[in-house]
Amino acid sequence: MAERDFIVVIPARFASSRLPGKPLAEIAGRPMVAHVWQRACESRAARVVVATDDARIEAAMVAEGAEVVMTRADHPSGTDRLAEVAERLGLAADAVLVNVQGDEPLIPATLIDQVADRLFDDPEASIATLAEPISDVESLFNPNVVKVVRALSGRALYFSRAPIPWDRDAFAARPELLETDAWLRHIGLYAYRAGFLAEYRDWVPSPLERLEHLEQLRALHHGHAIQVALAREPHPAGVDTAEDLARVRGLLDAADGRGGE
Repeated sequence: MAERDFIVVIPARFASSRLPGKPLAEIAGRPMVAHVWQRACESRAARVVVATDDARIEAAMVAEGAEVVMTRADHPSGTDRLAEVAERLGLAADAVLVNVQGDEPLIPATLIDQVADRLFDDPEASIATLAEPISDVESLFNPNVVKVVRALSGRALYFSRAPIPWDRDAFAARPELLETDAWLRHIGLYAYRAGFLAEYRDWVPSPLERLEHLEQLRALHHGHAIQVALAREPHPAGVDTAEDLARVRGLLDAADGRGGE
């Protein structure tokens, strides 16, 4: 592989508590995961792989022309599934993999390139990810919006569901106002080194991870550096619910010229 080549891996599970069969949900005449795969193919990735444990997803994506790697069904997280893919592909320890979730059919290819470049730019980091400014109080105090704080180097200091940093004076006086750009929302797009993934799967969840339910805290617990870049463009929301699916269908149907059907 060339110096800055990377591989995109798209984990796609059929099971979903809120939207069963989500990767195969039809959007503009194609399965949702096919749109994600197409976006990834528009990036600089040297290789794009769909990782699944379901034969239906495998068949649908082979029909699209995608490379598919079948994985075990008992992985506790997408990161563990990525580790299996890295092993199955026989990747070198310094190979870079970008994890693109299978429910993000609107993800810009530029963000995929950016997160990979962020990892290449810091040879000592094991992971890179993205963030964007939080501009409203509702998001800041929403536990489903993960916040991140960074060092001057761009490396993550901590991730939390809590509103960090806590503005002691301003929040005591007028917590409805955000007067600085200190708050960042974490975007769940990751680049990993294959060697890190091989270590990660042998670790048990850390105490902070168990409290916050955030996998990235396991890496910080073990002393691994995570680079965090400010996203170059807005990161569209993925599909978690039936309402999200309807919204994305409307957007992609309109882009495909199917809005009047």
